[in-house]
Amino acid sequence: MSRVGKYPVEIPAGVEVALAGRTLTAKGKLGALSLELSEDVLTKVEGGRVTVAPNGTERPARMMWGTTRALIANMVRGVSAGYVRTMEISGTGYRAQVQGKNLVLNLGYSHEVVYPVPEGIRITCERPTSVRVEGVDKRLVGQVAAEIRAFRPPEPYKGKGVKYEAETIRRKEGKKK
Repeated sequence: MSRVGKYPVEIPAGVEVALAGRTLTAKGKLGALSLELSEDVLTKVEGGRVTVAPNGTERPARMMWGTTRALIANMVRGVSAGYVRTMEISGTGYRAQVQGKNLVLNLGYSHEVVYPVPEGIRITCERPTSVRVEGVDKRLVGQVAAEIRAFRPPEPYKGKGVKYEAETIRRKEGKKK
C-alpha cells in the first residue's frame, strides 16, 4: 500500500484545481500547470482537497498511485509558492550574468558559455558568483539547474566550478612531494 498516495493534497487559498477528463489543471498567482493523468489512478477534487486512489490492485496501478499524488502536490505548491534553486560559482574569473533571454557564463573556457533561458523559468544573478533559478514547475527548475551545473561541475582539489548552494564538495588532498 502506498504511504504517500493515501494522503490527500490540500489546496491552499488562491489556487484553483480543476479536473477535465484525464487532465488536471492547477492555477495560482504564479501561473498554471496541467498534468495528464494515467488510466491506472482515480482522482477526485472535492472539499478543498485532491484525493488519488489506485484503479485496481495491479502493480502498475499501485505504483502510479503515489507518483500521481506527488506530482499533483508539486503542481499545487508550484503555482502557489514556486520553486527556487540557488547556485554558487567559485573560481578565479568565473562569473555569470543575464543578458536579455540568455545566461552568459565565464567558466574558464576560451569562450563564454551562453545558455538560453527556457520558457517558464526566471534566472537572476544578484552577484556575479550567484545564480538563482526560479519557476513553477519543479522538474523544469531542477533540470535547468542541472544543465547549468554540468557546464563546469565542482572539482575536488580546489573546489572550482558551479555548485548548488547547499551542496558540500568532498575535497581531496593534492600531491605530496
